[in-house]
Amino acid sequence: MVALYIVLALIADFIAVVLIRTARFKPPAEKGGEPEPVSFDKDGAVAALQELVRCRTVSFYDHSLEDDAEFEKLVSLLPKLYPEVARVCTLIRLPDRGLLYKWEGEEHDEPVILMSHYDVVPVNEEGWTKPPFDAVIEDGVLYGRGCVDTKLTLNGILFAANHLIAQGFKPKKDIYFAFSGGEEVNGLGAVHIVDWFKEQGITPAFVLDEGGAVVEKIFPGVSRPCALIGIAEKGLMNVEFRVSSPGGHSSAPKPHTPIGILSRACVRLENRPFKMRLAGPAAKMFDTLGRYSTFAYRLIFANLWCFGGIINMLAKKSGGEMNAMMRTTVAFTMASGSQAPNVIPPSAAFVANMRLNPHDTIDSAVAYIKKVIKDDTVQITVGKESMNPSVISETDCPAWETIAQAVADTWRGCIVSPYLMVACSDSRHYGRISNRVYRFSAADLTADERSGIHGNDEHIRLDVIYRTVEFFIRLMQKC
Repeated sequence: MVALYIVLALIADFIAVVLIRTARFKPPAEKGGEPEPVSFDKDGAVAALQELVRCRTVSFYDHSLEDDAEFEKLVSLLPKLYPEVARVCTLIRLPDRGLLYKWEGEEHDEPVILMSHYDVVPVNEEGWTKPPFDAVIEDGVLYGRGCVDTKLTLNGILFAANHLIAQGFKPKKDIYFAFSGGEEVNGLGAVHIVDWFKEQGITPAFVLDEGGAVVEKIFPGVSRPCALIGIAEKGLMNVEFRVSSPGGHSSAPKPHTPIGILSRACVRLENRPFKMRLAGPAAKMFDTLGRYSTFAYRLIFANLWCFGGIINMLAKKSGGEMNAMMRTTVAFTMASGSQAPNVIPPSAAFVANMRLNPHDTIDSAVAYIKKVIKDDTVQITVGKESMNPSVISETDCPAWETIAQAVADTWRGCIVSPYLMVACSDSRHYGRISNRVYRFSAADLTADERSGIHGNDEHIRLDVIYRTVEFFIRLMQKC
């Protein structure tokens, strides 16, 4: 009987701890007051973006397929579209289509760097319902390749600066506009720009590039729009798994063919995902957004020490973005073998695209792969283009507060949160000069708009174009 009372007392204590932690797990008090309204030439902002979209700045890994004239066409348009920027800001052209504008402020230490890229991915024109480079507007929506990724932000930055310069505004700090023309193919334009900053001994106050957006229904139990600002990027690995054999006729196969051996390795790796690591950017996101969840979810998020296993189980089962936030992911994407159905291949290969959690490295990932597949006949080769995760940027600093406030002032009622960016961007190169590198695409995007990025019928509402310019005006006024 005594033992029973002890057990009941422990259960009661456990429930009390869980409920108290849940009660305390609530959002901070929100700042009151309305921000100053921002006005500018909205039609002019849309027209400028249309002109950028009409430039066929398509980048390819095979550079012989690119049209240099289209890239030069865009660069030559910039002084016409943003004349005040051309008048006041100096432009430095760097190798591999790097463009670097300097807008001189009152102070010259710790400048601000605002980034974008002006190249776009190829299009399958047959899959589009609108011409991809005509910048057609229908029912308040602009269609065109690059209208979101990322000529939207390039236009937002330059149009905002052009407007402010015309109003006689001068920033407190120097502001640099850093644009590359090869981001989609891992080009070196951004690398050369960072090299230039290093050579000048410049350490920025912060760097802002494309990344997260204002989205809805992105986090369990949260009904309000969430503005996600990336504070780190996952690493990237392309890994080849290869098995060799004597080959031969398929009528007399050995117990295991190269493809069979590779399939076993694939299944083992998919059945034993990398460990969930709820730390760093993912932990900050859970701590921020979890406080706005419904009671049932807050009970879980406030007590991950107890319920973390549930999150892990659901993430492994469902996959998707939430799972990708918390662990290194493995996606088998390519396979090669025999050229004939009745021939056992002398060599067969699978390729997996992996995105590394900030707490993993290329070396630790390879070690885990070998441990899981347990087969020395499988040769593992890491692609040359692989890269470790980026530096994790600070959030308890004035730089974060400046960006977060500009976001909150532009998208009233949204919840601003750090997050881990699962894709790659040019901003990863800036980890060499700063740990205040942030990734936010300055747009409120619907699921339909997000699906058009790199896909057919890329499109954006005109209202979003306005808010992108508004955001950059607000941000520059704070710099």
